[in-house]
Amino acid sequence: MEKLDYKKEYKDLYQPKDKPSLIEVPEMIFIAVDGAGDPNVCPEYKAAMEMLYGLSFTIKMSKMDGSQPEGYFEYVVPPLEGLWHTDGVSFDGMNVTDKSKFKWVSMIRQPEFVTERVFEAAREKLAKKKPDLDLSNARFMKYTEGLCVQIMHKGSYDDEPRSIEAIKKFAAENGLREDFSADRLHHEIYLSDPRKCAPERLRTVIRHPVSK
Repeated sequence: MEKLDYKKEYKDLYQPKDKPSLIEVPEMIFIAVDGAGDPNVCPEYKAAMEMLYGLSFTIKMSKMDGSQPEGYFEYVVPPLEGLWHTDGVSFDGMNVTDKSKFKWVSMIRQPEFVTERVFEAAREKLAKKKPDLDLSNARFMKYTEGLCVQIMHKGSYDDEPRSIEAIKKFAAENGLREDFSADRLHHEIYLSDPRKCAPERLRTVIRHPVSK
């Protein structure tokens, strides 16, 4: 059976062009971890990655012991995503001077058959496998992002302001305004692994909420 690859099936969400475009983002299901600090150095971010991938692959591999949820289908685990802000909710990804002040929601999309009950079962299973991993900060989340402008950023994370400026210009030229709030944040989707990819070859979807 062919595996569903969300990146290929939903190209409008994961494969935008390197020029800004408008998109209506529907409700999706995620496993999420909230945290704070510089992701390059803080232990909290490293632990979040272990939680997110551990839980995502526990659900994906549940078929191996026959515990797969109702409606299970073969799929590729979707890419890591992040919602970013600071103490102010209007953070737009520009002028980052102190990464230690970051607050973030790291998350991985889940297939439609994943319910809160499925998530809790995966958390119990992973807790038995990795008793030293504190999973209390992981949560099941349904998220509807709504109207956004997005762009494919090609290059290092520190060079993102170049693409963000293009988003701002596109919004202004099309009668839109950036619409940040506690629930609508600067959003990044990581299509490249920075451990295996040169900075100039990184591909990151940047998405900003807007309103008309």
